[in-house]
This record gives sequence, C-alpha cells and structure tokens, in this order.
Amino acid sequence: MTDPRLSKDFTNNPGLIKASTEEGGDGSGYEATVPRNMLFVDEPDHGRLRRLVTKAFTAGRVTALRPRIEEISNGLVDRLGTEFDLMHDYAVPLPAMVIGELLGVPEDHWPQLIKWSNTTIEGGALDPQEVVKAATDFTGYLAELFDERREAPRDDLFSALVQVHDEHGSLSRRELVDTAFLLVVAGHETTVHLICNGMLALLGHPDLLAMLRAQPQLLPGAVEEFLRYDGPISTSTLRFTTEPVVIGGTEIPQGQLVLVSLLSANRDTDRFGDAGRLDVTRPAAQHVAFGHGIHYCLGAPLARTEGVIAFRHLLQRFPALRLAVRESELAWRPGLLMHGLTGLPVRTA
Repeated sequence: MTDPRLSKDFTNNPGLIKASTEEGGDGSGYEATVPRNMLFVDEPDHGRLRRLVTKAFTAGRVTALRPRIEEISNGLVDRLGTEFDLMHDYAVPLPAMVIGELLGVPEDHWPQLIKWSNTTIEGGALDPQEVVKAATDFTGYLAELFDERREAPRDDLFSALVQVHDEHGSLSRRELVDTAFLLVVAGHETTVHLICNGMLALLGHPDLLAMLRAQPQLLPGAVEEFLRYDGPISTSTLRFTTEPVVIGGTEIPQGQLVLVSLLSANRDTDRFGDAGRLDVTRPAAQHVAFGHGIHYCLGAPLARTEGVIAFRHLLQRFPALRLAVRESELAWRPGLLMHGLTGLPVRTA
C-alpha cells in the first residue's frame, strides 16, 4: 500500500480502461464509475488534492460537530422500540445525517443519495449499466449542489470546498464534484458497517458487552478493536502494477490489477497476538482498516468519533440488547469492497 510501483491512477493504463468501457465504446462507463479524486490518483496530484481538501475538511470542523453527533444519535435512539433493525433504523441514518450536515446536503435528499451510494459501491455484483447510471446521477446531483453553493454559500463543507476551488484554481470542477462524491460514500458506508459489525461481534461476546457497559472509558480502544477484528472494508480499492512486482516470492507482471485484503491483514498472526480473538482491551496496534500510506482515510477521526458515540448510546440505553434472529440468518452484502450486513434485527427486551 506504500509501494509506488502500485498505481491508483487508471488514466495511465489504457488497457484496463478499455476493459472497463468496452461495452459502450465511449469511455463514459469509466468516467462515471472511477472518480477523479484523491483516492484514484498518484503523486503529485494526490498531494495537491489532499492539501486542498484538508483546507476545508479541518480537524476543528470535525470537533465542532461532536455535540451535533451526540444530538443526532440521541434522537435516533429515542425513536427505537423494543424490536428494530439496528442497521436501517440507526446505523444508516446516523452517519448519513452527520455527513449531510457537514457537507450541507438537505436531509430529505439523503434516501436517494444513500441508494446511489449503495449501488455504486456494490459495483460488480450488479448490472454494469445500473452502476453507471447511479454514479452519473450521483455526480450530476453534486454538480448542481456545487452551482448552488457558488451562488449562495453557507457554513458547510461543500461551500468551503467551493471556496478552495475558486481561490486556489488548482481544484478543477470535476475534481471538486468527485471529491464530494468520495466524502459522501466514504463518510457514510464505512461508519454504518463499523457500528453493525462491531455490535454483532459484541452480541456474540456477552462478557465483553458487560465490560464496556461497566467501563465506557474503554470504548475508544474497543472501536479500534472492532475495526481490526471485523472491519467495514474487505479490500482496498484497485491498484495496478506499473512494472513487475514480487510479493511473497510471487511475481505480479506489469499492468495487472492488485487487491489488498484489509481483513486478512488485520488478522495477521505475525502482527497481532491471538489475532482471531476479540479483545476490547487489546493494546493499541496499527490496523489497516483505514488504509495505509498516502491514501490513509482523511475521515478517520470523524468515523472514530461517531463510533464511540454510537456504541456508548446503544449500550447505555439498551442493557438487554440481543439478536432478534439466529446469527446464521443474517445476510452479508455482495461485492468486493464493503464488508457489511444487509440488516441487523435486534430486540431490547
């Protein structure tokens, strides 16, 4: 993940672009489904984009949002009954509302944006035309929002990005829209599955559940362990080799796709003692749930904050929380990228 011979910029690999756009023949499929943001470029473009986005997506902006995250979470918990789907009734709307407020997306638009996000992320598990349409509609909506914020700026992240675009001139219109696309998808999907995967793991370990209820000060470390033990991302986004690369004694030829298994790395027994055991008191150790190297997740502090608040509220408010179905009845989402459930039915009494 730090090897410069593994590239993220597919505009430099015409053969792979052709394979992804062959059906339409015009490249529109690639243009729609592979955004031009910091996740899909190499240096020096990556550093330029990250620096510009960091000017808008500041630590202070995230810190200032914490009371609002607490308020949103409490409001969602207040509406939960004695039996509900933890994913759809809590874990999905929480980060959606948070990133919506951060960016300045109207709340009544979020159901459609979540649908576009899910379709785009599932990618190869769906009809390619459906994925391209969702990605095209998604970026079209964000482009309209960009124009609105230029005309009438507000105190939100999207307006701040527009200001960076206008003042510095080195953030193109497409890069601006595709960066917003990245912030929506990454700021929503990963936190949903952090909450649900972590809660599922806890429900299978009642002793640890009781420990965290009694000692909520352990929650920040517990969130790191949930990320390591059963993280929200299965594999990194695609890379390709720009020259032959030898990994583990095997040569990967030039121009080949490479997927890095983050779940496997986080269960590496050479890196983590007793790696297959959930241990919420595990000493801090570097997992790769947020990636590694220059593409390390810019939103990691926000995800951690949301995770700690979510688990604290759920554990405090629902002392008898348990699964409402057998674990074998739970279904996992298709696709290579996201590692998450399709639902998490629970009971509180």
